[in-house]
Amino acid sequence: MSAPAGWYAQPDGSQRYWDGGGWTASTAPGSTPQDRPADATGQVYPYAAQPTPYAAPTNPYAAQPGYAVAPKSPGLAVLASFFLPGLGSMINGEVGKGVAILLLYLVSWPLILVLIGIPMMFGIWIWGMVDAYTGAQNWNRRHGIWS
Repeated sequence: MSAPAGWYAQPDGSQRYWDGGGWTASTAPGSTPQDRPADATGQVYPYAAQPTPYAAPTNPYAAQPGYAVAPKSPGLAVLASFFLPGLGSMINGEVGKGVAILLLYLVSWPLILVLIGIPMMFGIWIWGMVDAYTGAQNWNRRHGIWS
């Protein structure tokens, strides 16, 4: 079985007619480089379309401004823990730690009757104030505020 009759491209770029049984003497000029698509640089390629390089993704939104945070006052945290142990830690955002300090302080009150509660109460009271002060400083440092 032979190829159907028609015009076929030749290696030199011209076209030649195949009559179904053999090549004829009829030739035609092939496509010129102007007929072929070109890329952005004007370079002509033998294919219909060339792959395009991927562009870097762009962000369609403007940069969002940072949020402002109010600094925590170490002095206020100590003062709050002076009157109610654990309150300064709660103000600093460490609620679990503040509740634990407050509960330990409240447990030490009944223990005063057996005298072990006095040093325990005093130690927890001091620990609450120190923790409140350092907690406020650490919070400020995490948010870029030096106090």
